[in-house]
Amino acid sequence: MNRLNSSQITASLAVLLLATGGALMIGAGPIEIILPVLAGLVVLVIAAGGQDRPDEIPAAVAEMPDIIAHPDARGLLEGISDPLMLIERGRIICANRAAQRLLGAHIEGEDARIAIRHPAAAERLASLAPMAEPVMVELVGLGSREQRWQMRIAPVGEPEQVRRLVHLADHSGAHAAEKMRVDFVANASHELRTPLAGILGFIETLADPELGRDEETRQRFLKIMDGEARRMQRLIDDLISLSRIEAEKYRAPDSAVDLSGLVAEVVGVFRTSHGERGREVQMEIAPDLPDVQGDRAQLSQLLHNLIGNSVKYGRAGTPIRVALADGPSGMLRLCVADEGEGIGPDHLPRLTERFYRVDSGRSRAVGGTGLGLAIVKHIVERHRGRLDIASVLGKGTTITILLPRMVVEEKAVAARA
Repeated sequence: MNRLNSSQITASLAVLLLATGGALMIGAGPIEIILPVLAGLVVLVIAAGGQDRPDEIPAAVAEMPDIIAHPDARGLLEGISDPLMLIERGRIICANRAAQRLLGAHIEGEDARIAIRHPAAAERLASLAPMAEPVMVELVGLGSREQRWQMRIAPVGEPEQVRRLVHLADHSGAHAAEKMRVDFVANASHELRTPLAGILGFIETLADPELGRDEETRQRFLKIMDGEARRMQRLIDDLISLSRIEAEKYRAPDSAVDLSGLVAEVVGVFRTSHGERGREVQMEIAPDLPDVQGDRAQLSQLLHNLIGNSVKYGRAGTPIRVALADGPSGMLRLCVADEGEGIGPDHLPRLTERFYRVDSGRSRAVGGTGLGLAIVKHIVERHRGRLDIASVLGKGTTITILLPRMVVEEKAVAARA
């Protein structure tokens, strides 16, 4: 390969820039724009190095041609945060730090099939056939069992060089989000279908002329149908509520909320409406607490969900303690603690997942929808607060929430508005 003079390099760069502009005009995505241009720049840098390339690539990096060590060529690869590798005749001749972190610092000079031990990638990486255009390969389990990668292999330079630029894009987050969406739809469908099937079954039974005349059976079935219908209503209400909170999660609430008064109000509701268990709800509010910056309706829902969980799952005859006090970093600390059976450490990380239940049978028996703590989590996130769940088996559970207090200037502006 001959050394390119400055005018040749300038002309080539102009062509690359024109190609980039054309890609942008036709609406190509960022990867479709970046990789071909990056590949072209790598070829230019290699050509400008003025070194002839040997026909075969030796295994040892030290014996490779000087073009691999060219600072501009490596700098281009390091400029991309995703793993990138330059491969020639199936062997890795250059890999950026991201690729080395993923596959190992030793991969330069290795056979690409050994570095990327994946059956879906082996054939593409070893192929010496000319490539007309880039190809995509989905990889599962590279790096860790849960990771999902999209490998893009693009031709670089002249066809006879059999050079490839390999780009690995981590799609684990997108896959996890899609799985959550699919699971959510499946769980919601199941939770609605179960009570609906029961209601339909009882309707068919009551339509029977013989059973329909039995007043005792009729009343018993109607009571069950009423309970199942109300269970569906609670679930639908929670789904709608969760959807609304998620829709607003990027817009922080800006109203001044007297959290002390709100806590006293909600605790009063439980004391008067939940019988003996409601009267076991205790309250401790520090004096002269400032307002918090929040959404009053959502904070009321948060308190109802937390205290309601303690009422349902705490042991009868034990207190439920609701405390509000000053917290760290300009925040207020809200704690709701019960003396129930507690939750095992393996369950704690998943408690705020939608429809996750420690004990499904018990949760349904007490009227739980499996969405209460998921709603709490999203309300806290929207308020830019923090949520912590601590529990000891046999002793009980404490949920602590930190919420930002209303800054005086912001409170004055909100009052004028």
